[in-house]
Order: sequence, then structure tokens, then C-alpha cells
Amino acid sequence: MAKSDISACLQKCELFRGLNKEEVENIAGLGRLETYQAGENILSQGDFGENLYIIAEGTVVLERAIDLGTRRGSAVIGLLGKGRALGCWSALIGEPHTLMSTAKCRKPTKAVVIKGLALREMMLADLDLGFKVLERLCFILRDRIHSAFGAMENV
Repeated sequence: MAKSDISACLQKCELFRGLNKEEVENIAGLGRLETYQAGENILSQGDFGENLYIIAEGTVVLERAIDLGTRRGSAVIGLLGKGRALGCWSALIGEPHTLMSTAKCRKPTKAVVIKGLALREMMLADLDLGFKVLERLCFILRDRIHSAFGAMENV
């Protein structure tokens, strides 16, 4: 995927909504394309994460493993498609963190991968950009938390 294709993908991404073309193109320079097969995990709950992923094609299920003592299982907390973002958000704030869910491909998936710390450096160098990205992140995380609570009610 050429930089222009990565840029086009990022322009449709929920995390970068509201950014101008130049800002998106600069972020695109940090990205690379990865391909995953159906059933393959992009992320695994409990692992340390450092990347952000933007789905270019395919569908990803976010699942949270649950251990309630006598009851174990998993809850689906989200179904993500083209333009949706996932990954280790803590890299954007410079704090280490383990992943809280598993992201499994429901069908063959292509994703733009961005190192969280590289994006953080760009956001620190351009505080206006940083504010816009973190503002969008707040909305995304609000929706994910809402979905997780909804999924937990069904356990």
C-alpha cells in the first residue's frame, strides 16, 4: 500500500476525523500495512501493546476474557470494520499498559499500523494536532466503555 493509499485510509478513520489533509498525510508517513487471516489475532488480551491499528479492509471482533471464579468465558465488546481504530491507546499518553481485550479477525483483514510513540512525538511537536487526536480518542473510548458495560450485563 503506497503512502497515498495509507493517507486515504486514515482520512476515513474515526480517530483522525477533523484533521486537515496535511496533518493526515504526515501521520500516514508513520504507517505501514499489515495483512491478517480470518481467525488471526491482531492483539491479545494481557500482552503489552505499542501500536495503533486502523482497519483498511475486513472485520475485527473485540473480545474480553472473563473469569468469575466458577464461570469463565468471553464477551464480545465490539465489532469493528473499515475506518475503525484499535490498539494500545496508552502509547499516546506515554504510559505502559497491557491490552484489555483481544482483537480477532472475523475475515481476512488489512490494517494500517502506526507506532503509538511515534504518533505521540508528532502530537507533542504540534499541540493543535495532539489536542484534536486526543479529543477524538475520548469519544472513541467513551463508546468502547459503553459497549463493554453492555456486554458485561449479558454475562
